[in-house]
Amino acid sequence: MTEYEKIVATAYTDTMFVDDFSKVHKYIEKKLGRPVWTHEMASKAFWEEVKNAVRPDFMAMIGKEVP
Repeated sequence: MTEYEKIVATAYTDTMFVDDFSKVHKYIEKKLGRPVWTHEMASKAFWEEVKNAVRPDFMAMIGKEVP
């Protein structure tokens, strides 16, 4: 996996695939179009929002169309 793929997979699954979470944090902020505070990441609703935002990137990465 490339580093970008690891970042996307981490954001989509909420499972760490990278050593530097700051890169994932930056990617999530870009996808959500807003600053993200670390305390937000404790919320299940937050991770659902992230998953929805990064779904197109994740699906493209695995070669599937977005449902």
